Amino acid sequence: MIVRIVQLPITPGSEDGEKFEALFEDYKAAILGSAGCQRVQLLAAQEHYFTYSWWGSESDLNAYRKSLTFGVLWPKTKALFSGKPQAWTCNSLEDMTK
Repeated sequence: MIVRIVQLPITPGSEDGEKFEALFEDYKAAILGSAGCQRVQLLAAQEHYFTYSWWGSESDLNAYRKSLTFGVLWPKTKALFSGKPQAWTCNSLEDMTK
């Protein structure tokens, strides 16, 4: 299993932050419906949002990144950025579900 962590340069509580939260709410079911996606979570810090998504494999994540959902969602999200995003793909070393 892998975990994809993305730091999004959008300020929570701002007008763009509210737009982003609405986008996330609108698309999270579609993301979760993607093959291999086991969980997706939105976190807010002082100046950024973070998304964490758990995938069965890197090929599942790459298939999502080529999907229609991602093709629509990512440009809408990028339009809200105040800087450059950062992303990490991490191997999950343990299962924390229990």
